[in-house]
Amino acid sequence: MIDQHTVDKIIAAADIVDVVKEYVTLRKRGVNYLGLCPFHNEKTPSFTVSQSKGIFKCFGCGKGGNVVNFIMEHERLNYVEALKFLAKKYHIEFEEKEITPEEVEKRNERESLMVINSYAQRYFSDMLHKHSDGKTIAMAYFRERGFKDHIIEKFQLGYCLDQRDAFTQNALRDGYKLDYLVKTGLTIKREDGTTFDRFSGRVMFPIHSISGRVIGFGGRILKADKKTAKYLNSPESEIYHKSEVLYGIYHAKKAITQENKCYLVEGYTDVISLHQTGIENVVASSGTSLTQDQIKLIKRFTPNVTILYDGDAAGIKASLRGIDMILEEGLNVKVVLMPDGEDPDSFARTHSASEVLDYIRQNETDFIKFKTRLLLDEAKNDPIKRAALITDIVRSIGAIPDQVVRAVYIKECAKLMDIGEEVLYAEVGKQRRNRMEQLLQRERTENLRERETPKLPSYVSGIICEEQEKEIVKFLLNHGNQVLFTQQVDDTEETISITVAQFIIDEILNDDLEFQNLTYRKIFEEYVRFLENHQEVDSRLFINHTDPEISQLVVDLLSEKYTLSRIWEKHKAEVTEGNDFLQNAIPKAILVYKSKVLKMAIKNLKDKLSSLRSDQVEETNQILKRIKELNDFMNQMSKDLDRVVL
Repeated sequence: MIDQHTVDKIIAAADIVDVVKEYVTLRKRGVNYLGLCPFHNEKTPSFTVSQSKGIFKCFGCGKGGNVVNFIMEHERLNYVEALKFLAKKYHIEFEEKEITPEEVEKRNERESLMVINSYAQRYFSDMLHKHSDGKTIAMAYFRERGFKDHIIEKFQLGYCLDQRDAFTQNALRDGYKLDYLVKTGLTIKREDGTTFDRFSGRVMFPIHSISGRVIGFGGRILKADKKTAKYLNSPESEIYHKSEVLYGIYHAKKAITQENKCYLVEGYTDVISLHQTGIENVVASSGTSLTQDQIKLIKRFTPNVTILYDGDAAGIKASLRGIDMILEEGLNVKVVLMPDGEDPDSFARTHSASEVLDYIRQNETDFIKFKTRLLLDEAKNDPIKRAALITDIVRSIGAIPDQVVRAVYIKECAKLMDIGEEVLYAEVGKQRRNRMEQLLQRERTENLRERETPKLPSYVSGIICEEQEKEIVKFLLNHGNQVLFTQQVDDTEETISITVAQFIIDEILNDDLEFQNLTYRKIFEEYVRFLENHQEVDSRLFINHTDPEISQLVVDLLSEKYTLSRIWEKHKAEVTEGNDFLQNAIPKAILVYKSKVLKMAIKNLKDKLSSLRSDQVEETNQILKRIKELNDFMNQMSKDLDRVVL
């Protein structure tokens, strides 16, 4: 059984056009995509994919469904297997297990939280329209913002009374459980057992999921109190994850698809005022930094994003780096600066939809050009600042996946910055290689955790295997910087290199192993620190080490001729010199070390078993269970020692 949150996360991440394009050649037609059906032979395309709705439909053979159904049908997989397939594609952790009573309770709890949020939305709306404070205080604020009745109703705006626990007491009287009220964050419970409303005295902005259900709230204080936050959001809960939500996405998704563009603003009122003007393809990040999940949510509906900045926004520079993530996803990003002293909310309240759109069209600037000009104004003629500017721009250009688009930007930026294109090409290439190495390293680490050989049990520690520790340290010192293998990145022609040191360190740290010889341990840990700081490691760093014990040991190790461990003879290892030697020797050295650790751990357990009394049944069973577990590991290790797979 798979928990519902994981299923939701997979379906949210899986862009149906992105998935189907791997099997079908699609071309855009209106808001949808069209191609030849992969499920029956046809000459005229009748296979349609709707990115906004997340569905496919063939009007020839009748097959249709969502992205999971497509994978089930095309790959001949069942539902769970199709989810696993998509989880792997989008790097989502997937764990299948039998459903337990606790999980049934958790699922019921999730639905209960949804029900309470729906109840809270109705209550807050009632207070706005029916309570005297709502009609005089809260409604006055909305009227001041220019919000009309239809827009207040559309976004289900409301008011939480400025009373300590009016909402909580009303919910309890209506039969809702305090525990769930606390878990949604609507109610806060003190240590002494007393409760109060989180949003008391605030106008309320319900936050909707993409399907339209209320999953959280934003509340704005109406009093002038410097000690109190102006805006307050629901805390993270089972149903509300701030990093995965965009305010207004439910109301905007249809318009985004139709216009093939998404306007991104900062706050709730920006979204609402633009909607009231007639511009509905707009969402807000609600004052938080953009996240990968939010960007992918936009990408489901359009590849085109225009960010509307306040005219006097002091934080534009701080937000630039986050926009690089949008470029990484392959989206087209433009930027618009509102007039001085204006924000999207105020500008929309004083202008018609056509005037707002005209202003955007006339003033929207490509993000790369905007960033270049912004930083150039600051750098002026300072050579150090200009050098930093080039690095910054290169990082943004390097984030763009499309090679042709990158080339266009390099040409444009070379003119703006008065620098040779070849310099920018070289820097962009270097930056992309560094990024790909990081991505592949992370992917390798994830793959290591999913190896056929399971991670060693946590109780296997403190085992002395000095001969094998010495061998691994010798490899680090003699060959650490040498390339062990190269790997092609995705479907590109670019490759990155994995060094001996990277491979060894990943393998040791992945199993939480620790060298028992203190000097070997110091060398290993220091080597790790050097790599973490992106410092190239040379054996001379250890030869000239301030610790004489390390210095002497390294000299001795580097002076020794390489010889095979005695354990290798048992496995009939055949190695030669050169890179072939390393590709065989390094993985085997790691496996030999781990095998020795297991062998010694089993011996220690057997010694402990022989010392137990006959009446120590529980301890005996525990040790026998561990011995069996370690023997299973040993059997797997023995198989792995007979083959080296990179």
